[in-house]
Amino acid sequence: MNLDIAQQCIPSCFSDTYLEARNKFLQAAPASQAYMCSAKGPSGEDLFTDVAYFGPANAERLLVLVSATHGAEGYTGSAAQLLFLGAKFHETLAPSTAVLIVHALNCYGFSWDRRVTAEGVDLNRNFVDFAEPLPQNPGYEELAEHLVPADLSEESVCRADAALVAYQKTHGELAFNLAYAGGQYSRPGGMFYGGNTPTEARRTLEQIVSDFDVDRREQVVILDYHTGLGPYGYGELQCELSSGRAGYERAQKMFGASVTSPVIGNSSQVSIPGTMDEYWQRLLGDRHTYVGPEFGTYPRRNGWLAQRKDLWLFKYQPEAVESELGRQIRKGVKWHYYPQADDWKEMVLWRSHQVHRQAVEALALFA
Repeated sequence: MNLDIAQQCIPSCFSDTYLEARNKFLQAAPASQAYMCSAKGPSGEDLFTDVAYFGPANAERLLVLVSATHGAEGYTGSAAQLLFLGAKFHETLAPSTAVLIVHALNCYGFSWDRRVTAEGVDLNRNFVDFAEPLPQNPGYEELAEHLVPADLSEESVCRADAALVAYQKTHGELAFNLAYAGGQYSRPGGMFYGGNTPTEARRTLEQIVSDFDVDRREQVVILDYHTGLGPYGYGELQCELSSGRAGYERAQKMFGASVTSPVIGNSSQVSIPGTMDEYWQRLLGDRHTYVGPEFGTYPRRNGWLAQRKDLWLFKYQPEAVESELGRQIRKGVKWHYYPQADDWKEMVLWRSHQVHRQAVEALALFA
């Protein structure tokens, strides 16, 4: 795909709302199966995760495309999925190969322009085994009140920021990033909260996996689209800690040396518990290869500030969600995770097309 074609695809692939994205997806995949969410959208509308399947029902090899694990990042994931369908990759699959497209897994977050689920949970920290002791993050406990202060007055924010800077100077950048973004299970309403039980979105994915017999496949490649980390417009191909070095090496064989992993130390993400890949690892072991295409947007601090305001709004001022202040805060989250510039969109589409082609070609080699 050259950049001229990528530019032409922008209007058909990208959307400005969850409802627009859903309508485009249903037009491209009219036989999709809908999974209704119990939460409603900002105007009281029903919300759905839609799933399209192409290929033999009993295909041994399966490509899974997931959008909106983090809701506000769904604009990009949806665009990539529409690009896949527009390029007709699903019509040229090798024998005994199929594709499963999960559109708007966290449809609540997509609709409300939030990263989290309706329960206020970071879905990509929610796939832990809740029958086991939950991961501990003592660094977060020390920083919790500063990460999401009870009020956003100038005095309060300055005091909180000073405490965060002091922690980073004392403990170092890595320790700060692990404390801040490494996931926590003790502070509902806080940053990167992994929950205390499986969320509805997680249960929806588990139901989809059961309905489409994903655990019976011999080889499964998962692309789980994300945004917000790394250089502007660059699509980093992230593996997760749960797959270990073996998962990283499988992904590298398919997608090349641009694949990263916290195991290797070349990822823009820190090691985190409860990722979606942790679920795939439990389910499929070395029969799966997970990659999270991560498209960079703006500096990490911008995202942190946008999340802080969003979490403050829904925790301390829920009655103001539909006020002018609330809409501005939600717009800030959307802006960080979904840049509205055509140059960024072109970069996303070009990289997504490349990764789709690589995934389809890799699965064909198993035939």
